[in-house]
Amino acid sequence: MKKNFLIFLFGIFSTFTLVAQTTVKGSVKDAVTDEPIPDVTVTIQDSDVSEKTDGFGQFIFKSQVPLGEQILKIEKEGYDTKRYPIIVNEGKTVDIQDMTLDVTISNEQDLFTITLSDDELNDDTSGSDNISGLLSSSRDIFQRTAAFEFSSSFFRVRGLDSDNAKVLINGVEMNKQDTGRPQWSNWGGLNDVVRSQELSTGLSPSAYSFGGVLGTTNINTRASNYREGGRITYSSSNRSYTNRLMASYASGLMEDGWAYTLMIGRRWGDEGYQDATLYDSNSFFVSVEKKINDKHSLNFTSIYAPNRRGKSSANTQEVYDLKGIKYNEFWGNLGDKQKNSRIKEVEEPILLLNHYWDISDKTSLNTNVGYQFGKVGNSRLDYAGGANPSPAYYQDLPSYFLEDEDLEGAYEAEQQFINDGQINWDRIIDANLTNNTIGVNAAYALYEDRNDDKQLTLNTIFNTEINENILFNAAINYKKLDSENFAEIIDLLGSTTGALNVDSFSQNQFDLNNPNQVAFVGDKFRYNYNLFVNELSGFAQAQFKYNKIDFYLSGSVTKTDYQREGLYKNENQVYIENGIEFDNSFGKGDKIEFTGFGAKAGFTYKISGKHLLDFNGGYIAKAPSIRNTYTNSRESHDYVGVINGVNNSDINITEEKITSADASYIFRSPIIKAKITGFYTKIEDANEVSFFFTQGSTTGFIQEVLSGVEKQHIGGELGIEAQVTPTIKLKGAASVGQYTYNNNPDLYVTSTSEDFINTQNGDVVNTSGVVSTSNLKDYKVAGGPQTAYSVGFEYRDPDYWWFGATANFFDNAYIDVSPLSRSNEFYTDADGLPYNDYDPEIAKGLLKQEKFDNYMVVNLVGGKSWKIGDKFIGFFASVGNLLDKQYKTGGYEQGRRADYRALRDDVSLEKRVFGPKYWYGRGANYFVNVYLRF
Repeated sequence: MKKNFLIFLFGIFSTFTLVAQTTVKGSVKDAVTDEPIPDVTVTIQDSDVSEKTDGFGQFIFKSQVPLGEQILKIEKEGYDTKRYPIIVNEGKTVDIQDMTLDVTISNEQDLFTITLSDDELNDDTSGSDNISGLLSSSRDIFQRTAAFEFSSSFFRVRGLDSDNAKVLINGVEMNKQDTGRPQWSNWGGLNDVVRSQELSTGLSPSAYSFGGVLGTTNINTRASNYREGGRITYSSSNRSYTNRLMASYASGLMEDGWAYTLMIGRRWGDEGYQDATLYDSNSFFVSVEKKINDKHSLNFTSIYAPNRRGKSSANTQEVYDLKGIKYNEFWGNLGDKQKNSRIKEVEEPILLLNHYWDISDKTSLNTNVGYQFGKVGNSRLDYAGGANPSPAYYQDLPSYFLEDEDLEGAYEAEQQFINDGQINWDRIIDANLTNNTIGVNAAYALYEDRNDDKQLTLNTIFNTEINENILFNAAINYKKLDSENFAEIIDLLGSTTGALNVDSFSQNQFDLNNPNQVAFVGDKFRYNYNLFVNELSGFAQAQFKYNKIDFYLSGSVTKTDYQREGLYKNENQVYIENGIEFDNSFGKGDKIEFTGFGAKAGFTYKISGKHLLDFNGGYIAKAPSIRNTYTNSRESHDYVGVINGVNNSDINITEEKITSADASYIFRSPIIKAKITGFYTKIEDANEVSFFFTQGSTTGFIQEVLSGVEKQHIGGELGIEAQVTPTIKLKGAASVGQYTYNNNPDLYVTSTSEDFINTQNGDVVNTSGVVSTSNLKDYKVAGGPQTAYSVGFEYRDPDYWWFGATANFFDNAYIDVSPLSRSNEFYTDADGLPYNDYDPEIAKGLLKQEKFDNYMVVNLVGGKSWKIGDKFIGFFASVGNLLDKQYKTGGYEQGRRADYRALRDDVSLEKRVFGPKYWYGRGANYFVNVYLRF
């Protein structure tokens, strides 16, 4: 009896020990959204041991599991089955957290439907673009909210422009040298093949690039990485385009070592949300890979996405009040068709050749060659011999007549604008036909501002795992850009006499080497020059990972040079000094050189599995973009600090410097995930170059140059989500910031207009370029709301349908102020003396920065998928701005009346003649998407 009792106790004890100490548990998440997946079947392969995940994606085996090397199989209908090798040791716990499954209901949500990365606010500078597309595949709740919810209000993460982030395809950087920003439309419409993105946010380390203060995204288009199968998608929307059709197919890695992925797409529509904003885009993608052996593989990718889209105008409030927020001044009817005068056309194919060398299990070398060529064109009307054709030209609006108390004229202008208010193409053609009969050159011509780029990129990226705790990354990169820039006639609008290549403002020759040239369709005119850019860079980075702390150190160096070559001898840039002719436009100008350095470091301290602290800090000195280097490259060699070919001792162009730091607290549990971040960024020695027409104490077309600009961006971010039930998730996000100018930068204007030209000792001298100060300190930096909140929920039904809603609140958005109005130009008369009627209190009111009204936007999303045999059919729809709220997303002061008297008189009018110009967000809008996956 006693013996049997001891055997019984021993058996109970052994069983207890086995259950207590030999355990297999883990969790399963969505590979894209990082969300837990319930009801996943988890099985020890070739055994009867099986469990399902709970509502939080967690599982634990309750029965005895076999010991030794095992295969863990995870599967659920609608997802690709995966297998994970594990080793089960007696008395040990195997904890395999965050296993992932691909292809979910939410994965069929179009990653770029809500983002506005293809859109532009400012036709000429793209200065108000956003980087939401960059963030769309992030697992971080705040970054996802910024991409899908905040982007419709042109929200900028941390108030920063997209030139502060790097976008790469297969390790090859895609940011443009002209602006520093990625040209998203170069791969637009290829959603299915650009979903595979490796994103490092902020200053966090990337294996491919040193990056910027907003992070790095590498889009992986390696053919063997795509899941075998095909997909056909149709979409309809009233946002940017009306229709979209896409088809893709991937072979997967075949037995002979080859893999290929193909995709074609088309997006089209006569207009988007704004009037006459046509969209015409085709997209083609090919990726082919050959796995030579276990160590070497070659991949070739070709992307060709030509696209044309009609632009929309920024308008004064007077115009919006008369015509509504969809109004666009750039178009008119020609016959029975809408004709938009402002078309942006992008046709820049991308060719990539990538060699992957797995030197060992822990070391790899990725060598890449990238070549991009093609054209970007922006059309507009030239009216050298006619009246301004804009239907919203200030002299055709009621306010112009009201200024002279002409009530009858104001009423007639109002009725004309309300009843028509579009470009009169017939009148333009009639004017040209009339000129034909009398032998006069074209009064009007449609031309295109073009830049034809050829860019070669060579780089090699090295990665090695020194040991289980240390990872080392390094890269060397070389870029060479040859850029042709010119204007080209694309339509003479009925003229047979051609367009005279003479400046209509100054009556000077655009090209003295070919005086009185007459340009016809296909001819270059107005300006013609080349830009040459060379950039050599390298970075090295070490990442250290330990049980309680992870940290990294990274450094970079970049050598950049720019050079302009003028192909026209512009008469506006020819001066006579001491009887000697000086030309500042033809031939090659100075080579401008920059040396940039970067350093960053950070660490993550793991208080426990649930609580983490994360810190990052960095310093980046980089070359200014071409656009903010040359003050008017269309006419001259001048760059910031060089005026009329002469160095100005008060201004010295230098690298732009950025200092940035952030600190985060992260909490994660099976139910709640949260992250709160504080950030600080300071930008120094930045340049801003803009162009506009002014009239006041001086009148003319000017180039406005700000130099030595400092900005400060400080604030906090919060992202939180809670899986309150297996089917319901609550989520919230917030961004609160203060983005301000931090100094009073140098300001000067240049112009060839008469008010800036004097005669001294018989010589004609351009006297523009006097350096003053713009009192911008503490003004807010424009560019979307500085405060944004979002709350919402998602419901995911086990029967493969889901629904979500969010309410988004925005505040603290400001107009872009005129630097010229904040300078000495504001209070001094033409003789240089202060106005005798200047009132400081009135001036303070005139110069107060406009703050836009706060607003709330409600968005709805939902979808459903079905499995039919081995195929999937899915449906996704979203409604943006459900309540049809009208709100301003941005705007700028015109600066045409930049002095005290002119601005005071304009503001005092019943309707301002030169009030600010605004952009409005879209009203209620929709996107519908259906797909077949096989």
